[in-house]
Amino acid sequence: MFNKILIANRGEIACRVAATCRRLGIRTVAVYSDADADARHVAFCDEAVHIGGAAARDSYLRADHIIEMAKETGAQAIHPGYGFLSENEDFARACAEAGLVFIGPPADAIHAMGSKSAAKQLMEKAAVPLVPGYHGEDQDAALLRREADRIGYPVLLKASAGGGGKGMRVVEAGDGFEAALASVKREASASFGDDKVLVEKYLTRPRHIEIQVFADTQGNCVYLFERDCSVQRRHQKVLEEAPAPGMTEERRRAMGDAAVASARAVGYVGAGTVEFIANQDGSFYFMEMNTRLQVEHPVTEMITGQDLVEWQLRVAAGEPLPLTQAQLKIDGHALEARIYAENPDKGFLPSTGTLRFLRTPPAVQFMRGGDAHGPAGVRIDAGVREGDTISPFYDPMIAKLIVWGRDRDEALSRMAQALANYHVVGLSTNVAFLQRLVKSEAFRTADLDTGLIERNQTVLFPPQKSVGIEAIALAVAALLERDTRERRVDEADRHSPWTHAGGWRLNARDVRTLYFEGAGHKLEVVLKGDARAIPDQRRHTLIYADQAAPFAYTFNADDIRVDLGTRRTHGQVHLERDTFHVFHAGRHTVLEWLDPLSHAGEAEGEGGKLTAPMPGKVIAVMVEPGGKVTRGTPLLVMEAMKMEHTITAPADGVVSEVLYGVGEQVTEGAQLLAFAQAEDATA
Repeated sequence: MFNKILIANRGEIACRVAATCRRLGIRTVAVYSDADADARHVAFCDEAVHIGGAAARDSYLRADHIIEMAKETGAQAIHPGYGFLSENEDFARACAEAGLVFIGPPADAIHAMGSKSAAKQLMEKAAVPLVPGYHGEDQDAALLRREADRIGYPVLLKASAGGGGKGMRVVEAGDGFEAALASVKREASASFGDDKVLVEKYLTRPRHIEIQVFADTQGNCVYLFERDCSVQRRHQKVLEEAPAPGMTEERRRAMGDAAVASARAVGYVGAGTVEFIANQDGSFYFMEMNTRLQVEHPVTEMITGQDLVEWQLRVAAGEPLPLTQAQLKIDGHALEARIYAENPDKGFLPSTGTLRFLRTPPAVQFMRGGDAHGPAGVRIDAGVREGDTISPFYDPMIAKLIVWGRDRDEALSRMAQALANYHVVGLSTNVAFLQRLVKSEAFRTADLDTGLIERNQTVLFPPQKSVGIEAIALAVAALLERDTRERRVDEADRHSPWTHAGGWRLNARDVRTLYFEGAGHKLEVVLKGDARAIPDQRRHTLIYADQAAPFAYTFNADDIRVDLGTRRTHGQVHLERDTFHVFHAGRHTVLEWLDPLSHAGEAEGEGGKLTAPMPGKVIAVMVEPGGKVTRGTPLLVMEAMKMEHTITAPADGVVSEVLYGVGEQVTEGAQLLAFAQAEDATA
């Protein structure tokens, strides 16, 4: 076994590999870019070396420099993780030439599976089922059209060298073929430097099922069962689970045997994933093989009780596979949700910024049959901590949330609960979207196919809900508690009325009107104190949206318990000045308290906030500091993901400062300009 390895990756997969190495007593070397100097994976490993600039091409894709660092630090092997150099055959060969072990398949196997068309020709020879299609070398447009006509529409055009959903078009009829072909070739050439395409029959309502395979240098090869990755958006996986719902033992063996045949056909060694497209009737076809560890590998670990990274290390060190096919068993059900910094309501635009507040569900060890060493009920694979920054340079994944249950229903319940307890402040996330997805009828009943999200748009993207009284009550409780804690204590006179500003009145009630802004509306809350209550007693009547209820609250660490008459609820509130992030019943509600002192004299409905609505780049600035403008005047234009957003003046006034220039990147929520209203500017 190795004494030291270098991990040529970052984020959660680097931490994941390092965790297994630590358990096995193997020292680890992390690599990091300028943007990752303080990243979690750097602190998690035993050593760390700087490899270049923030952009991946200047750091994590510098194969020669990474190999040089491995040799300098005395590493015996390099683990590439996934992405970056993990499926780069030149890198695998360069490692071998440098006397380093590449913890992955042989370069020839990577090459064989690197081209979708060449891989399918190999699979055809190995008698692996293929989707009816054309995978030949002749790329004449007229020939491709004839093949599409022969296969029958709809057909799918795919870039042969593609991946990640790029270079793919569905052609519904022959009259749209030529335009779609030209589009796919342009995208394939731009993304992969190769405009070769293949044509396949497009399956309606297909499922995406993949088989985890493992092979060693002694000729042994096994499959560790299947994962269902059907829930996708734009061909990117969102939820994964193992085993696949509705899978029969006969079909599992057939798919497993086909996957092993695929691996043997290319002389595979190490961890790999054979991906199949499956019809609802149970028929399945080879799609591609990923020659690396997959993002979703934890669900396989959860149902088999095996550490796949440990298997990788042992196989790379020349050891045989730890188990035979007959020894591998499925136990329970596992789900994985990918927590991303993105905004589902804005077309899943990536979100960048600082994780100013991060609370996650605790990892739970589940006891079964009296076995205290059973699988974890909740597992989190993360590469970030509170205070870390999600930058625009890399994939915006925050973490992978994995749960295990004795059956699918238990796993679903555990996932719903874990998502409800995943709290993030500082940037947009897909947590609320994942909650809706897990609870949706289609997913809950395993009515799965790759179009599930598109088919359930109404359920998964509902209109914004109004703010409920429970969320308001939690925010009011947090505001009152903050007021109590911030009261000045006069040490010379602890009975001073300024110390006990509880709002108590002689023979009268304390009545306060509070204003919040939330869900696009100004919200009025009336709080009436009990005339008989002594100062600081936390009992009032709360009136909101034509509802009135006795109101009392108590704090227990971060948790707030609120009583509204006969109803009792609890939640957490994270405060950032006058912004209240309320986490309650699985929802994250953002409320802005309108402090009557700081908001005195402001007109209602001014709008026009001078902050970035999304991460992006400033492409135009139309004003200069000192410039007088009227309400609605365009001030600045920013762009993100080919979308433009114009920032306008919220009122008549003066631009006091322009904080960003043309070409600069900004994070979501960043203040773009400083602005003074007309009455303030002349004060």
